[in-house]
Amino acid sequence: MDRKTPLVIITGPTGSGKTAIALKLARSYPIEVISADSMQVYRYMDIATAKPTSDEQSLLTHHLIDIVDPDEEFNAEMFSTQASEKITEILSRKKIPVIVGGTGLYIKALVYGLAPAPPRSAKLRGCLRDLIERKGSVYLWHFLERIDPEIAVKINKNDSLRIVRSMEILFLTGMKPSRVYREHGFANPRYQARTVCVMPDRGKLYEDINARVVSMVETGLIDETKRLLQRGFSPNLRSMQTLAYKHMIDYLEEKIGLEATVGRIQRDTRNYAKRQITWMRSNYGRDFFHTADEALKIVPLWLDEQGKPATG
Repeated sequence: MDRKTPLVIITGPTGSGKTAIALKLARSYPIEVISADSMQVYRYMDIATAKPTSDEQSLLTHHLIDIVDPDEEFNAEMFSTQASEKITEILSRKKIPVIVGGTGLYIKALVYGLAPAPPRSAKLRGCLRDLIERKGSVYLWHFLERIDPEIAVKINKNDSLRIVRSMEILFLTGMKPSRVYREHGFANPRYQARTVCVMPDRGKLYEDINARVVSMVETGLIDETKRLLQRGFSPNLRSMQTLAYKHMIDYLEEKIGLEATVGRIQRDTRNYAKRQITWMRSNYGRDFFHTADEALKIVPLWLDEQGKPATG
């Protein structure tokens, strides 16, 4: 595969309209989408993940959606490997691969590869998670901050997964995680990425997020959560502890009312979008477009550069 092949990436925070852009492009270009969304990989999780509908997927082929169960592992390394394979397949069909999604780590892993960090240690992770259970993630974050403030400032104090991974790297290598990542450098891209980052006005984005959460509840989020539990998926799974599902589980267990549940999902989704925006500003600062229409003006120019004629 020619690593200089241009790769179009459409990204942005949750609720910014990325899928709509891809669907509009598909009217004129022979594209296939590779989803870069860490939640849409899970089967049975459709409404809360804002997964493209069956109708949308019939209009435009999407890859790396519904490929693992909620209790199976999927990570950035697995995404990078499988996405690279899909890119090769799509190109072999004379189609154009377009990456669409808001999981920044997945996109970065695909374009630049991952730092050569040590493999996971179940024993060490167990100890770190036990410490978080007893003291809280903020306690461990402050410990990380004292040792490696450069990496700690990039991690949310409640992001136990990234805190544990950073501490794991520290203990297993004897090196600060920031040094491990810095030495990797992410300087030699595997693809010539052309990135569109849709960044709506924050007030408008938050309004859209609030409305989308209400729509999710109205279109079956409660029943979807019930079905996941009935299938035997534990509420403690990482996939079940994200955004909407954890609060909906509390509602089903009668710990909170429906109005409070909706409010908490809206709050957490807005906070998630805020973290995405912070990450994207540090990585895609020159590639921002405030609306989908702005993005749709530039992407066709990039697609045409690949020598792929419009089909309609």
